[in-house]
Amino acid sequence: MTAKRTILGIESSCDDTAAAVVQNDRTILSNVVAGQTDLHAAFGGVVPEIAARAHAEKLDFTIARALAEARKSLSDIDAIAVTSGPGLIGGVISGVMMARGLAAGSGKPLIGVNHLAGHALTPRLTDDLPFPYLMLLVSGGHCQFLIVKGPDSFTRLGGTIDDAPGEAFDKVARLLGLPQPGGPSVEAEAKTGDPSAFALPRPLLNRPDCDMSFSGLKTAVLRERDKLVDAQGGITRQNRADLCAGFQSAVSDVLAAKASRALNDYLDLNPSQPTLAVAGGVAANEQIRKALQIASDSAGVAFTAPPLSLCTDNAAMIAWAGLELDAIQHPGLTPLVARPRWPLDATSPAMLGSGKKGAKA
Repeated sequence: MTAKRTILGIESSCDDTAAAVVQNDRTILSNVVAGQTDLHAAFGGVVPEIAARAHAEKLDFTIARALAEARKSLSDIDAIAVTSGPGLIGGVISGVMMARGLAAGSGKPLIGVNHLAGHALTPRLTDDLPFPYLMLLVSGGHCQFLIVKGPDSFTRLGGTIDDAPGEAFDKVARLLGLPQPGGPSVEAEAKTGDPSAFALPRPLLNRPDCDMSFSGLKTAVLRERDKLVDAQGGITRQNRADLCAGFQSAVSDVLAAKASRALNDYLDLNPSQPTLAVAGGVAANEQIRKALQIASDSAGVAFTAPPLSLCTDNAAMIAWAGLELDAIQHPGLTPLVARPRWPLDATSPAMLGSGKKGAKA
């Protein structure tokens, strides 16, 4: 990527409406995110219909703000990159239709980006990390170990067979009466808790592969809560903190142990700059980062995590992924369509089943 290229990125796959302007010298000229937390707070999670309507209302303002902060007009943009899957289909459609309209009106090329690829390629934006590297993509809807070999080349080593960690954090928060999103709430509550107060399981650690499971761990928290309610008529603030600390420690232990196994497989490739990277919303968790850092140090490989603002959903990562695909003259999707499911490694068997809409992961 030698000639200066500037791309507008658009992201609307879940509950964040985002737009960004990024250049191929890794300069982020703007990165605007309009959240929807207040809209969904009363429902204990993201409501797809509400999210889709909010995207439709916010996309034009968010894009205009991103262009203004970048001091660019649409005529200064070389291409438009948009998340075209996977995600909540209403939100994905909102972003794709907006991008299509902008591309048609401006004559700019349109690049469809896999949301997961945006996360997986973030270390290339932040650290200029050479291929191949090992990526732990850990978020509300996904958890998988990927060897990232190129902008459109990913090999999955393993992943969750049920709930993703972010989903489990949200469910545990609801069980304990904590606000959404669950990740930050559980992490904050765990700071005053004792992680050894409850004997919570570490699922699938006896399996020698890189697959994970978090649904049973969430159920174990539910059972411990119910035991406390039966025994004392409710749970105390300290009980809640202890449950949060124990749950968070269990997730950290599982991710670190499976990361060590994934690193063994990755190092067989003899990478020039062996690195474990982590991305996705759950990568913002401090204890999980520390556990992964220790696993990397033990394996003698570097560890990198993006700034917190680039862990959660954002459009800078979509713009960057678009730049990477643009550089290899990737044909993209013709025509570009919204996809609720879109696994990065289409050659591996589906982990969570599949149907008319395709493999989930």
